[in-house]
Amino acid sequence: MQDIKFLNTENLSLLPNEVKIPDYNRSKIQTGIVHIGVGGFFRAHCAFYTDKVLHKNTTNWGICGMGLLPNDRKIIDTLNRQDGLYTLMSTQSDGVLSARVIGSMIDFVFAPENPQIAIKKMADPAVKIITLTITEGGYNFNEATKEFQIEDPTIQWDLNNPQHPKTVFGYLTQALKKRRDNNIPGLTLQSCDNIQKNGAVLKKMLLSFVKKAQPDLIDWINQNVTFPNSMVDRITPVTKPSDIKKLKSEFEIDDGWPVVCEPFIQWIIEDDFANGRPEWESVGAQFVQDVGPYEKMKIRLLNAGHSLLGFLGTLYGCKTIDETIELPMFRSFLREFMDKEVTPVLGNIKGINIEAYKDTLIQRFGNKYIKDELSRICLESSAKIPTFLLPTIKEQLVNGGSIHRGTLVVAAWCRYLEVAGTPGYNYTIDDKMATTLQTEARASMSNDPMAFLKIRPIFGDLVNSKQFVETYLHLIDTIRRSGIKKTIEELQMSQ
Repeated sequence: MQDIKFLNTENLSLLPNEVKIPDYNRSKIQTGIVHIGVGGFFRAHCAFYTDKVLHKNTTNWGICGMGLLPNDRKIIDTLNRQDGLYTLMSTQSDGVLSARVIGSMIDFVFAPENPQIAIKKMADPAVKIITLTITEGGYNFNEATKEFQIEDPTIQWDLNNPQHPKTVFGYLTQALKKRRDNNIPGLTLQSCDNIQKNGAVLKKMLLSFVKKAQPDLIDWINQNVTFPNSMVDRITPVTKPSDIKKLKSEFEIDDGWPVVCEPFIQWIIEDDFANGRPEWESVGAQFVQDVGPYEKMKIRLLNAGHSLLGFLGTLYGCKTIDETIELPMFRSFLREFMDKEVTPVLGNIKGINIEAYKDTLIQRFGNKYIKDELSRICLESSAKIPTFLLPTIKEQLVNGGSIHRGTLVVAAWCRYLEVAGTPGYNYTIDDKMATTLQTEARASMSNDPMAFLKIRPIFGDLVNSKQFVETYLHLIDTIRRSGIKKTIEELQMSQ
């Protein structure tokens, strides 16, 4: 009978030898980083890199995980019970599974319970970096205009109730004000989300809020706070009950919320830090002057490729990324999209063999042990598609290049929305714009064929492109009449 060990500090030394555990004294680690949005990706990525740095006898870069939303309580309670420890599970394409216990998270704050404690923590002089993974939608910008949505009800709440904020902007503003008023040095605000120029976006959105909430703080922020751009990459599926069970059976670890990820990892960061930083470059991160070309490559190829497989695969009846990419039809279509529509707009990227990068992406997508569910890929697409896919279509229109494959993804998204919940399509739309998306997608089936494309916060003036509209209308009509397989076959024969 297996001797299952509950994951906590006391039991670390009892874990199997093949499980790597923190070899540093966690009781001596000080908090130098506050992270907002403790999810699977952060724990597989930034917290993993920081754990590796702490193995090098550094003591001042521990992480305080912070949840600002009511539904963050579950993850914070789970990690608190485990003394902040969790298991990172990685499976190679040949099926070899490894497990590593991460110890870089040493403290947690659930902000809704006491906002002032959260603000005080972010203003602590020992905290020199605040990192964020708040998803694309968390930045509260209009997808078409890229401007801050000051009219959002929660933003209005924060403006009227500054001591009891609900959004990241309200919390950051109060923390930065406290640092200024108490003559505490500035810090670095580092986005780790999949948004092109994520640091610049964070700065623009925060200053848009501060301009209304605390205008006298703007100059101090500009002089004392930096917002480095970064490109992050590691496929991290949602943890399933079967993952927890597998960890118990193979490594005898009882972990309430382990993280599953692929072996591949990448972090490219602009070296623009206001008040020091960990030596992440010593454990594999890459610091550059301009992260733009790298993030463009990743967002346009990996993230857009994920969306392509997500919508097309779901319409075909697939459930996971690896299941979808294993079908020759989807594998070849994805590669054509990468080669003929994305690669022409990327240009040369220093130190990157773009053909090898695309080969690696397809190999990563095909890792059958990761089981990245299409439902995860498709959620919050109203924030993803305008960032991952539409810019490629727009650039190809300007350059006179092909847009058929990218436009097919848009048409597949519309079809995915309009059939949701009908026989054979047993899924719901998980998106903060779900009602608008489904209403307009279904309206385009009868009343107005252009209804979906007229959602201005998403498509902007793309609806005015005759070439795009004609291509889209033909493809959505073909999908409705003949299904996704026939549509792909017809498109491949015509190109």
